[in-house]
Amino acid sequence: MLPVWLSETQSSAMQMLLVAGLALILPGLVDRKSTLHRSLLMGVTILLALRYAWWRLTETLAPAGFTVDFLASGSLFALELATLASSISANLLMSRIRDRRDEATANEAWWEPEPAPRVAVLIATYNEDIEVLERSIVGSLALDYPNVEVLVLDDGKRDWLREFCEKRGARHVTRPDNKGAKAGNINHALKMLEAEGPPAFFAVLDADFVPHRNFLRRALALFHDDTTGLVQTPQHFFNADPMQHNLGLSRSYPDEQRFFFDQMQPARDAWGLAICCGTSSIARWEAVAELGGLPTDSITEDFLLTLALQEKGWETHYLNEPLTEGLAPEGLKEYVTQRARWCLGLMQIARSRYGPFARNTLRLRDRWSVIDSALYWLTTFPFRTAAFIYPLLYWFFNVTVVDATVPDVLSYFGVYFLWTVMAYNLLAPGTLVPLLKDVSQHLGAIQITRAAVTGLLRPKGHPFSVTAKGGDRSQVQVQWHLMAPYITLLALTVLGLTIGIFWDRFAFYDAGDGKSVVLFWTIYNLFTLTFILIACVELPRKERHVADQPIRATFEAAGDVARPVWIASLTQHTARIRGGMFAAGTNGILDIPEVGRIEATVIARVADGARMLLAPDAEANDALMRRFYTEGAAPNVEAVRMGPVFRDLARRLSFSRRP
Repeated sequence: MLPVWLSETQSSAMQMLLVAGLALILPGLVDRKSTLHRSLLMGVTILLALRYAWWRLTETLAPAGFTVDFLASGSLFALELATLASSISANLLMSRIRDRRDEATANEAWWEPEPAPRVAVLIATYNEDIEVLERSIVGSLALDYPNVEVLVLDDGKRDWLREFCEKRGARHVTRPDNKGAKAGNINHALKMLEAEGPPAFFAVLDADFVPHRNFLRRALALFHDDTTGLVQTPQHFFNADPMQHNLGLSRSYPDEQRFFFDQMQPARDAWGLAICCGTSSIARWEAVAELGGLPTDSITEDFLLTLALQEKGWETHYLNEPLTEGLAPEGLKEYVTQRARWCLGLMQIARSRYGPFARNTLRLRDRWSVIDSALYWLTTFPFRTAAFIYPLLYWFFNVTVVDATVPDVLSYFGVYFLWTVMAYNLLAPGTLVPLLKDVSQHLGAIQITRAAVTGLLRPKGHPFSVTAKGGDRSQVQVQWHLMAPYITLLALTVLGLTIGIFWDRFAFYDAGDGKSVVLFWTIYNLFTLTFILIACVELPRKERHVADQPIRATFEAAGDVARPVWIASLTQHTARIRGGMFAAGTNGILDIPEVGRIEATVIARVADGARMLLAPDAEANDALMRRFYTEGAAPNVEAVRMGPVFRDLARRLSFSRRP
């Protein structure tokens, strides 16, 4: 007869194996677009979450009383319960999805036979360099739309930018002051346009975003519905975000925002809760004019705009199609600053007249939308930090924060965890790798938690923090300020684990199976902390176009005939060609389809070709930018590729500097 503990462990393991078996069967049965299938998967996820929460409440807490054990276990459970509430809300949102691409195709050029409505493209800028702004301006001027004006709204009041705009045919706009930051900048332009005769629609682009040629035609198609006040499109990035880059995952793991834009926004749209995200959006002039311009009660004026429009009866729709691409924050400091600003802005909205408990005419579901977002920022990041701290209470002070047996942990937490991972990978394939997801949420968790608490308690009086873009990224940089708390946590975790395992005097055995639970928890934390520290070491960057394919071209060396070559990689100023044997120092003309003839010099021979330095003139320079940024599909990785992820992580752990 088996011991009771072994029998219980086998039973719990069988439950997990059942979920694993379903993970093999369900992919062939589940239709991700079916509301019924999505509701069933998310419904089971919610039930398992509630089952887990009830078990935690009734069986794993320390006895109630004025004790350190109860305070520790109770506070951890309270944080976990709040995080579960946020997860349940997200699960409910994910039970539906809407894809408007066919609707956009069916309603392209809905205005015909009338002339195309006038559109103003507004590029708000403050301190970006020409290398950043040039892409956006050139791309906007190349839009495939007959009635468009490009306005560069320059809060930096730079003469060189005015001259650049005049040469290219864009309109340079400044204002007397910078009141209201980005929203104030856009409002100033709207008032100016109103005085001149307003356009029917206006698009908003951040200074580092480039529209694809068909951006206006595709997004405007959804305005066939007279109740549509705003259309948001996803944000894609032509560079790797800091976590992708620093962990060496730029070719195998999607950027941190892919889940929100590719999965959560279409799900929100199905509930009528799609939100404006600022850049890559188009608004109906009439709708925003009814508000008196963009609201300025929050530093995240985009989400607030959606709520203000909805209160007036205007809907926000979402077109899940890669129609713009931009520059993700290149450094961790900028990455954290951006997310802390989003968090602070959302807390300001929650405390504003558009908050979920304020007296307004918002629908119940709009209030839920704000609560869902507030819960995400208020619970996810504090809980991540707590997950590092609470196991230390056991190792150093014998405080049991989770009093549970291994079979119960497998049965309640293990089953819930496996089902959740399976369900999300069925509905959103290639978007969830638990360890890497944890690392991305830990980065900046302390700063984001501070922003959440500050914004909730003191919502007013916070300046707009611009996310710095561009600059020199050619050297290794260690973000010691961000790394310091995680170095401390790693050291304490290693010390506590060492004491608990090897030092009998301080090893605590009275927790029974609870020690095994904390041991596994601690080992997982060691892996997570290790990857966080690696991610805090910023590797050098170079220009790279992830989605580029080989290009057929010709190279005509001085005094020779044009010879066919393949361009294996291409940037604004360099090319790597395959084919031909050209000596270093060879000068000639590289002729690229749809770009033109560019002066080129061979700087090095390689096994199958050569590396070249390009010297494009102004016309070829613009043509290159249009080729890089205004055409094609999504420019970056859209889904996880597990084999390459393991390969890339192994390379990074070997301290290779290759991104």
